[in-house]
Amino acid sequence: MAEPASDSVRVELAFDGGQILSAILTTKGADELERQLSSAAEGTFALDASDGRYTVALKRVVYVKRYARESRVGFGI
Repeated sequence: MAEPASDSVRVELAFDGGQILSAILTTKGADELERQLSSAAEGTFALDASDGRYTVALKRVVYVKRYARESRVGFGI
């Protein structure tokens, strides 16, 4: 698997049936997802993730967790 780009962020989406989707998105894509959800948009939204494209039913999303950055193992600051 390719290393994610520095302008990428990991998000987790939880759906009303209990399923959780974890994906690595561009920061632009994550921002657009948040805009769509906050505007109470109807329909679907296409997420272009590092491993493919997901189409999400916006009404079924319960919450989104957006990670600040990818964690790394080591002693760096």
